[in-house]
Amino acid sequence: MTMKPALKKQWTVVGGIVAILVLGGIALVRFGPKIEGVEVGKRAPDFSALGLVGGDTVSFRERYGGSVTLINIWATWCAPCRVEMPAIEEMHQELGPKGLKVVAVSIDEGNGDDVRAFVKEYGLTFDVLRDPSGQIQALYQTTGVPETLLLDKDGVIVKKVIGPHPWSSRANQRIVADLLGGN
Repeated sequence: MTMKPALKKQWTVVGGIVAILVLGGIALVRFGPKIEGVEVGKRAPDFSALGLVGGDTVSFRERYGGSVTLINIWATWCAPCRVEMPAIEEMHQELGPKGLKVVAVSIDEGNGDDVRAFVKEYGLTFDVLRDPSGQIQALYQTTGVPETLLLDKDGVIVKKVIGPHPWSSRANQRIVADLLGGN
């Protein structure tokens, strides 16, 4: 039994399309951009967010590059974030004068009034930025909030924690003090 010419032509076109898709997929895997995880031992991606006061755009690398930095990604509506913030503030009070930079990036939507109220309620003295678009979550491949990363002076991730964490503990302060050079 032989195929009708129209059916044969149709199968030839389908086969050609499948071949193009397979070859395109192979080329993309082989020559396409490499997606790397945001994990311990890797350099943290640069990002920009809005300053809480004034709304100016802040580049992470420009402001914090070359410093031991704790980045906290959070939201005002997040109960675990509320639990964690006092420990971050305590760590900042203890090690900020020795060189630790702390930046909390809120993913709250809106004009920032809720974030400003949160900062005032908790008496936060470290830098707080806003990313109402939530782009930092995609860039840092977060699974939720809070997520916190500790970076060394070269911007390499030393510690990554998902969920609330006792940042003011002696063990964490020792890690940061070591990164600061024993100051």
